[in-house]
Amino acid sequence: MKKLLSIAAILLSLNAYSGQQTLPENTPVKVESRVDNVAITDNLPADAIATYPTRGKAIARTFAEQPPLIPHKDSYSITKDKNGCLTCHSWDKAKRMKATPVAKSHVIDDQGTVNGMNYFCVQCHVAQADNKQELVENTFTTK
Repeated sequence: MKKLLSIAAILLSLNAYSGQQTLPENTPVKVESRVDNVAITDNLPADAIATYPTRGKAIARTFAEQPPLIPHKDSYSITKDKNGCLTCHSWDKAKRMKATPVAKSHVIDDQGTVNGMNYFCVQCHVAQADNKQELVENTFTTK
């Protein structure tokens, strides 16, 4: 027991002297541009945080055959080995997770195996966030 306490005390003391220093409150941070060492003079405010709908508040589709919008963040990891969307939306988990299962048009068999062309969900589906500012210029009209 003494040995364990001694080791814990040594580790705690080493952590206290780890060389990390806190900067004083108003110490300026030197930031340089990657382009020709141009001085960065603008201090811009942070972007407004997007808000997502509450349960049951979906945004209506604006044109025929529009992919449904995602009613939550769309930042789940999708790699060639694992699709984070399928954690909730796969056929065998969707009911338990109270999520919409992957559409039949996106699968290739009766087990719900997702077709390779539809594997990367965010190619077509986007979060239905209420973004406070325009992300990209958009001139699309429904007329």
